[in-house]
Amino acid sequence: MWEYTDKVKDHFMHPRNVGELKDANAVGETGSLNCGDALKLFLKVDENERIVDASFMTFGCASAVASSSALTEIVKGMTLDEAAKVTNGDIADYLGGLPKEKMHCSVMGKSALQKAIADYRGIQIMEKPGEMVCECFEVTDLEIIDAVKANGLETTEDVTNYLKAGGGCGKCLDRIEEVIASVKAEG
Repeated sequence: MWEYTDKVKDHFMHPRNVGELKDANAVGETGSLNCGDALKLFLKVDENERIVDASFMTFGCASAVASSSALTEIVKGMTLDEAAKVTNGDIADYLGGLPKEKMHCSVMGKSALQKAIADYRGIQIMEKPGEMVCECFEVTDLEIIDAVKANGLETTEDVTNYLKAGGGCGKCLDRIEEVIASVKAEG
């Protein structure tokens, strides 16, 4: 069983900012009910691009709820430029850490935030650039490359913990290993 910090437990048992934000002017969605985790992030942004309110709806485990709750607390009061710099590591650190097997929950928060910022700014995010590697969880090679570089991932297990890639049927594990090797070779 995973060890959760008291802060993770608190944000799971008493999540902050849950529900649809009726006057939101920025929305970001990520994940899929098919894979077991989904997040919809709502932001209310003022004319100076400052986040004045944030809320979420999520379907997922304790780490998904806690990460989403923490994210809304982190970004309130930030400008969009400041919020764009929030990493999945920042979310996990705010919670006092997450089990490595649950880091994908913080990654999901970062993704929803990026999409909400793009939504506010009227920027169309190209869906899933790159070559599809894991069809079960719709993870591309570029997502794996980014996660490996940003988080120092070294094994397929690390990638699965961060992105869920390889955590389904397992057919993509060799390809994930190839992507990791290519990043290390660049290094």
